[in-house]
Amino acid sequence: MSFPGTWMTESESMIYRVVPKCACSTIGQIMYYSDHGSFFDGDIHDSTKGLHKWNQPESQPLITEAVTAHNAYVFTCVRNPYTRILSSFFDKIAGIQRNGRRYRGNLVPQLVQKYGIEVGSPEDEFDFDQIKSFRRFLLFARDTIRFRKPMEPDIHWSAMSGHIATFIANGGRYNSIFWTEKFNDGMDKVLKKSKTPNKVDIKSIPRFNESEGHGPKRLYPVEDYFDDLSMHLMFEIYKRDFRLYKYDFENPANKNPIGEIDLDEVHKKLAR
Repeated sequence: MSFPGTWMTESESMIYRVVPKCACSTIGQIMYYSDHGSFFDGDIHDSTKGLHKWNQPESQPLITEAVTAHNAYVFTCVRNPYTRILSSFFDKIAGIQRNGRRYRGNLVPQLVQKYGIEVGSPEDEFDFDQIKSFRRFLLFARDTIRFRKPMEPDIHWSAMSGHIATFIANGGRYNSIFWTEKFNDGMDKVLKKSKTPNKVDIKSIPRFNESEGHGPKRLYPVEDYFDDLSMHLMFEIYKRDFRLYKYDFENPANKNPIGEIDLDEVHKKLAR
């Protein structure tokens, strides 16, 4: 069995299946704090101690045992597909990463050449048409997900259901899936169900947005980026995400869920 993208506290109080661009930095820091009484100094994605991660070989048997024995509270967090894909664009495509370079080396220059995407410059982050470039990026994202061309889909814009399904396919089961848009309520429920060494006051926890500052600020309301074609592409790519996690496909301006997540439905449909 394999549980990629899975993090677990060293106390084995909780297990989290990471979904990129869905508050994963804040969740990781909360998990770290719940064990150690302090936050990790840096980006939690860079930690190699203090938190079990599937990409650390020594953590894999511990995570596997905890998952199969159902010893820990298991959860994940989702986000409105419209705001998630916009965040991916401004962070990974239009932005400069922490190392001072473009994301994935020559990816952005290839997109400029093949898809006509403009991303501005470090000197003037507003010197491009955000709406036009985003819509062209969306065509690229669709091609990677549907056709796996010109590359495999990136974890930051691949469907949330794909991430969540890997855990279920290998025998895991979620106790909770909550929304980024109602983060405090969802995370507070997880903490109350988990036996953590240190008490966490969710209202006092800062938000750890590690992608903040990587790229230009979004200039327009969410709905301005999505015309009829863009919405068609969004439904083509993220149909399961909209339906399973109860987001409003018809109205990009409404970031909030319009129903309750049915865990039985999620497990049944993602186990296929």
